[in-house]
Amino acid sequence: MSKRTSIGSWAYTIGPYASNPIDFDTVCEKLKALGFDGVELGGFPPHPNLGNPNGPNDSWPGAMPEKSQRQELKAKMKERGLAFSGIAANLWGEKLINTDDQSKYIAEFRKNSEFCRDVGIQGIRVDCVQPPPIHREIDYDTAFGRVTRAWKTCCDIAADNGQYVTWEFEPGFAFNKPSDVVRIHDAVDKPNFGLQYDTCHGQMVGVVGALQFEVLASRIEAEYALPVRFEPSAFTSARVATSTATGRSMSGAPARASTTLAYPGAPRSAASARRRSG
Repeated sequence: MSKRTSIGSWAYTIGPYASNPIDFDTVCEKLKALGFDGVELGGFPPHPNLGNPNGPNDSWPGAMPEKSQRQELKAKMKERGLAFSGIAANLWGEKLINTDDQSKYIAEFRKNSEFCRDVGIQGIRVDCVQPPPIHREIDYDTAFGRVTRAWKTCCDIAADNGQYVTWEFEPGFAFNKPSDVVRIHDAVDKPNFGLQYDTCHGQMVGVVGALQFEVLASRIEAEYALPVRFEPSAFTSARVATSTATGRSMSGAPARASTTLAYPGAPRSAASARRRSG
């Protein structure tokens, strides 16, 4: 089967489009004309979404709380000859790491899963919600346990609806080092859990992040007049992702992706990491 292409609908609702977003119907019509096969749905206003997570839907653009509305959307997409490659679930208003009670996050995920089931979406994108500074408030092991426990439950919910969960790791959210990504992926350990690899994010966490050691060294030397030496390491690359889910977006066929990031120009230091087997 040939590769199929889609684009995130939020590309036309944020940034330069934030003050004048393009409506979903127009987005679909233009993408179809351009030869795209589908749309990755930004499940938040003003495009189709499950509704207001914290109040009434009257002033919540794009809300589709009723199953009949969702079935209509599904039928319209079929008429257009377009598919949904996945959804970016609206979970950014929930607490994931900064609370020991993830029940609200999980309940909202369940609603997203039900919405996806009704409109025919198989893949649900998640992230860590809170930014990196959360690690100053919550110790690593506690934060790690909260994320992995919640996502294990979310994977079970998604599996019941025939869906997979894909984590898009980003430099703007907690747990963004290559070693963090591998640890969480392995700890969740669900057959329907995988990684969504954004090449920009991979560049930032795997290459630019490693180069920050050079910046740190120069700052220490300049401010404290202390020589900086990195311990040598045999490793120069990081095994980032092994996933059985992310290749299934629109074709439905399982795929396995393994990505290795090199650190060109980075110091051969303990910052370099390699996934160990066994």
